Amino acid sequence: MNVFEQYESNVRSYIRSFPATFVRAKGDKMWDDQGKEYIDFFAGAGALNYGHNDDGMKKAVIEYMQDDGILHSLDMGTEAKAKFLQRFQDVILKPRKMDYKMMFPGPTGTNTVESALKLARKVTGRAKVVSFTRAFHGMTLGALAITGNAFKRKGAGVSLNETIFMPYDGYTGNGINSADLLEQMLNDDGSGMDKPAAVILEVVQGEGGINACSMEWLKRIREICTEHGIVMIVDDVQAGCGRTGTFFSFEPAGIVPDMICMSKSLGGMGLPFAMTLVKPEYDKFGPGEHNGTFRGNNLAFVAAAEALRYWENDELAERVQHNAAVIKERLGRIRDRFPQFAAKVKGRGFMQGLELTAAKEKGEEICAEAFKNGLILETAGPDDEVVKLLPPLILTDESLAKGLDIMEEAFAAVADRMEKSAA
Repeated sequence: MNVFEQYESNVRSYIRSFPATFVRAKGDKMWDDQGKEYIDFFAGAGALNYGHNDDGMKKAVIEYMQDDGILHSLDMGTEAKAKFLQRFQDVILKPRKMDYKMMFPGPTGTNTVESALKLARKVTGRAKVVSFTRAFHGMTLGALAITGNAFKRKGAGVSLNETIFMPYDGYTGNGINSADLLEQMLNDDGSGMDKPAAVILEVVQGEGGINACSMEWLKRIREICTEHGIVMIVDDVQAGCGRTGTFFSFEPAGIVPDMICMSKSLGGMGLPFAMTLVKPEYDKFGPGEHNGTFRGNNLAFVAAAEALRYWENDELAERVQHNAAVIKERLGRIRDRFPQFAAKVKGRGFMQGLELTAAKEKGEEICAEAFKNGLILETAGPDDEVVKLLPPLILTDESLAKGLDIMEEAFAAVADRMEKSAA
């Protein structure tokens, strides 16, 4: 590990939580240079929904390279891009009766968010954007301005403007419906709220603490945006691509956002790839008005097109929904076994966690204990108070059971240390 300490910037983070040099990964497991095996409940922060080194995607990418396929092309036409466009239309959009233009803004989640914000401002002629408490949308300045985390915001070093923060669903905890509050403020000329260009939200807030909104609240936000001519943007960078049990996180609400931000697992096997889905009436950028050198990642197009085989039927979605219930039940048991943490079960699908409302500072210690015993697990929330599960969707029953056992053992070890220190 000395080479990382000696040469890599201090900004590195995950290596501090997972102090190992990894050399191999397959499916739901990783191995370090000592041969130690780890079950992966992290999945590249949600970028590896289909696990590590999927055979089909790997084969497609290797064959494409061996045939001297185009690797870099900006936004020129390539066979790889054409295949992805058609596959996404046929497998995802058409069956859901969705009509979107697909924009490729750059390779990362923050790129798709920036493109959606710029486009919403262009088509409405307005500047303000409504975002929500605990939101996380990216690290570039526009995305950071609509992110709630104070530590991340402080890193900008400049003022972050043009954002109106509203309470996320359930944030106030006292029966106030924040959708009703938003509507009241929009209807009141004395509220001080300028009419925004857009409302942007995550259906499940990942980095913000695994906060899941209700489908009723989501429907109300859609109705309010429609009524007031506000662009509704769903950031599905982490919660999309099946993470919550349906391809898009908002599907159970039956709504259609005006724009959808996608990245992370869209690239199939961890290849950088982002896409902004835009309703045709909002497709108003002129040629090159928003661009980027790496907006045409052809290897990612190849892997992403192959990844869509998982969505040609309902098998994966049903498996995620079944195992999500297993996770929820087990988290409930852990909560009940260790009342000293006053934990709450949070989230949906393969995006769940336990919020420690007492002993919040123990979240990182629990994850460190799990890592020692062969489980990669991270925290979320502004105080790292949520022990968060983001397993790959292809997780085997064996790995699921063993991983949850290790997680429970980690809670037990930390609880035991707390008891001894208090004695």
